[in-house]
Amino acid sequence: MYLADLPADILARAARIKVAVFDVDGTLTDGRLWFGEDGHETKVFHVHDGLGLKQLQANGVQVAIISARISHPVAVRAEELDIAHVYQGQSDKRACLVELLDALQLAPDQAAFVGDDLPDLPPMNIAGLAVAVANAHPWVAEKAHWQTSRSGGMGAAREVCDLILFAQGKSDAERERWQ
Repeated sequence: MYLADLPADILARAARIKVAVFDVDGTLTDGRLWFGEDGHETKVFHVHDGLGLKQLQANGVQVAIISARISHPVAVRAEELDIAHVYQGQSDKRACLVELLDALQLAPDQAAFVGDDLPDLPPMNIAGLAVAVANAHPWVAEKAHWQTSRSGGMGAAREVCDLILFAQGKSDAERERWQ
């Protein structure tokens, strides 16, 4: 993925982002639900995505999670990544995003929403940057401003983070930080 080759309108949208909001199942994970014999749920998160989320936060972009499901592993991962805005059990993700934007005193064009399936369409429709992961349902992909090359749970969130940092002129400083 060559970020400099992206269309100017995508880079302009990403440059305005103050909060990046992610769905979980199918976006931060591969979408499969794993249950043990005891009924406890397990999820797998990609370490690259986690570092990208931390990089956004370190560069002044807030991170949020909005999920329709309630999952203890999501709460644990969010705490580990210092994500303060975690909304689980949200049947109306658009309303949740609107409440979050109101609380943060941000306009919709300052939000990115990253999703993969139909419940993600309402918040994507108001977000300034709507992103579908590579394995998103086709109806979601066609409504997105941009689609990642990687699938959910396989580095897609990191691509979004890299896009935002690049568009905001912060990726070179991030690269230098690690050398």
